[in-house]
Amino acid sequence: MKAEERWQARFRASRMTLPSWARQAPNRAIYRSNATGKWEVYAWDRVTGATRQVTDQPKGTAYAAIDPTGQWIYWFADTDGDEYGQWWRRPFTGGPGQPVAPDLPPGQPGGIALSTTGVAAISLAGEGTFRVHLVREGQPTETLYEHTEAAWVAAMSLDGSLIAINHGEYGDFRHPALRVVRQNGHVVGELHDGPGRGVVGLSFAPIVGDRRLLALHERRSRDEPLVWDPVTGEQREIWLRDPGDLHAEWYDDGRGLLILRDDRARSHLHRYDLRGGGLTPIETPHGVIDEARPRPGGHVEYSWSSASRPPIVRSSNGQVVVNPIGPPAPPSVPVEDIDVEGEGGRIHALVSRPETGQAPYPTVFLLHGGPTAHDRDAFSPTVAAWVDAGFAVVRVNYRGSTGYGSAWRDALHGDVGHIELADVAAVRQWVVDHGIADPGRTLLAGTAWGGYLTLLGLGTQPDLWACGIAAVPIACHQTSYEDEAESLRAFHRALLGGSPEEQPERYAASSPITYVDQVKSPLLILAAENDTRCPLRQIEKYVTKLEEHGRHHEVYTYDAIRGSLVVAERIAQTALQLEFARKHIG
Repeated sequence: MKAEERWQARFRASRMTLPSWARQAPNRAIYRSNATGKWEVYAWDRVTGATRQVTDQPKGTAYAAIDPTGQWIYWFADTDGDEYGQWWRRPFTGGPGQPVAPDLPPGQPGGIALSTTGVAAISLAGEGTFRVHLVREGQPTETLYEHTEAAWVAAMSLDGSLIAINHGEYGDFRHPALRVVRQNGHVVGELHDGPGRGVVGLSFAPIVGDRRLLALHERRSRDEPLVWDPVTGEQREIWLRDPGDLHAEWYDDGRGLLILRDDRARSHLHRYDLRGGGLTPIETPHGVIDEARPRPGGHVEYSWSSASRPPIVRSSNGQVVVNPIGPPAPPSVPVEDIDVEGEGGRIHALVSRPETGQAPYPTVFLLHGGPTAHDRDAFSPTVAAWVDAGFAVVRVNYRGSTGYGSAWRDALHGDVGHIELADVAAVRQWVVDHGIADPGRTLLAGTAWGGYLTLLGLGTQPDLWACGIAAVPIACHQTSYEDEAESLRAFHRALLGGSPEEQPERYAASSPITYVDQVKSPLLILAAENDTRCPLRQIEKYVTKLEEHGRHHEVYTYDAIRGSLVVAERIAQTALQLEFARKHIG
C-alpha cells in the first residue's frame, strides 16, 4: 500500500467508542462510531447483536447518553456543528425523536444526568448565564440552578432525589466546587477544598436509594477518588501508592471501584475493594485506555490502543468485545519516551520516527490542545500520516498538561503561552542535540490551544521554526473572549486572572497578535466559520495584521467547529497540511 493510501486508510477505518449500557438493562447499550464517515450514535442489543443508527446530523454527534432503564437514548443536537442547540431523545427500540425540553431556548451543552423515574437534569449555557434545568415528563421545565460563573450537572442518583452540580462560584472555574441538591433546589451538601483544589463529581452509586457520590479531589496534588455521602457528610478518600492521575467508576454492586490510572502517557487498571480496602491490578496490554467500565459479573470492558496498534474494545476476560466494521487501520510505529530538563522541571515528551530516511529528520512538533490535556501512547492517524510522509513527530507534555499532577497542570500563571513554549523549546534543543531533528527543518503545529501556541511560537521564537500550521487557534485573547462560548469565557477568567477589562496587560502579553510583526516563517491557518471556541473574527484580525506586514500565509476555512467528526474533512485537512510542509520544508 502506498504511503498516501495507508494514512488515509487509518482515517477511514471504522472506529467506535466504549459501549455505555443501561444500569437496569445492561444488555441495552449505545456507542458512537464513524462507520458512515462521520461520528454518530448507535443502539446495540447485546442479546440479539442487532445494531441501529440513532442519529444522523450533518456534522456528526458528539454527546449522547442512555437512561438507566434502557428506554431512551439522549443526544445533543447542533445541526451547524457549533455546539449550540438542544437535547433530544428517542426510544431505544426506535421511533421519532423529540426535544427533551422544548420550552427552553438553545444553548451550549454542559452535561445531562438521568434517573430511573424519568426525571432528567440538563445544563445549558447562554447569554452570560449557566443553568441546570429539571425536566419531568409532561411538566414545564424548572430551573434548578443559575449563576454567572460556570456550572454543569455532574450526576443524579438513580431514584432522581439527588442532583450533583459542579460550579465555579468561588471564582475559579479550573478548580470547581461540588454541590448536591434535591429536586426542590434545597442544598444537601457541598464540598469546597479551597483555592487550587477542585472537587469534581463523577456518579452516584449504582443502587437505588444509595446516596454515595463518587468524586475526584486534589488534596494530595493529583486527581484521586473520593466517596462522599452528602447527607451525613461522611467522606472516604481512596489513596494509591503508584504515581499518576486517577479516575474511577463504580462496580455494579457498589462494593468496589474500578481505578483508571494515567502515568507517563500510559494507562493502568485496578480494582479497589471498598469493604476491605484491597487493591488488585487488572492486566491490560501496554498502551492507553480511553475508557473503562465494569460489567455485571465483575469483568471490565475497555477501549484500548497504542501508538503502533489501532483501537479495539477489549474485556478483562480476554475477549474482544466487538470488532469494527470493515478492514482495520494499518499499524504505525511505536513511540519513544524522552525526558528533558526544563526551567520548570522535567518535561516528558513522545517521539515517533519514520521508518524510512536517515536522521536528522524533518520534524514536526504537534502540540496538544487543552491546555488541560496530554499526549499519550495512543493510536493517532494524524501522527501516523506525518511519519509516513518522512517526518519525525515530537509531542511535548508541557507545563499545563494533565497526567503529571496538579502542580504541573496549574503552572500556567502570569505568563500563559510563554511557559508552554519554553518547555517546547527545551525539547526541541534536546532532539536537535541528539541528532533526531534537523534544526533547519522543524515545523510547529497544533489544534485549538496547540494552534494558539503555534501562532505565539512563530511570533516569539521566530528563529526556531521553519514554518507553522495552526488549526482553529486563539490569535487574540481579548477578541476571542468577546465572541466565544460562556464556558470558554469562564476558563479565560480563571486562567488569566479576570476578564480583559480586569487584566488587559496579561491578555495582550499572551496574545499572538501582539507579536505578529516578528513572524518570519510561512504559516498555514485552518479556521472554522461556526467556531464558538476559537471564533473566526479574532483569526481574521490576525490575518489582516499578517497581510499588513507582508508575511507569507495561507488560510483554509470550513463550516463547523466539529470538522474532526467528519472523516472526509479530516482527510482533506491532513492532506493540505502535509502538502504545505513539503512545499516549505521539503
